[in-house]
Amino acid sequence: MEPDPRFTLANERTYLTWLSTALALSAGGVGLAAMPADVFLPWVRTALALMLVALSALAAGLAYPRWRNIQRALRAQTPLPPPALAAVFGYGVAAVAVAALCLIVFTALT
Repeated sequence: MEPDPRFTLANERTYLTWLSTALALSAGGVGLAAMPADVFLPWVRTALALMLVALSALAAGLAYPRWRNIQRALRAQTPLPPPALAAVFGYGVAAVAVAALCLIVFTALT
């Protein structure tokens, strides 16, 4: 049975949002890696950039399987799968933000 087009289109918008999120995370990681050498310690800057780019790859890589699983559930009229990776992205971005905040404050005080 074909699902209501509104649900299919909402699922597609969510898929595109995951891709937009992946692009933003990737841009943030590249931007962090491109910062001047005197901003943060080089290894810390690299670690934060790698975390952002890794989250980006995860978001982009899992966006389509999530879209596909939800589309199957909509067609079969079964419960939708839980957003299992939402916590990973939330905590991952929060960890990078807190680390960057601490580094900014530490750099400003020294």
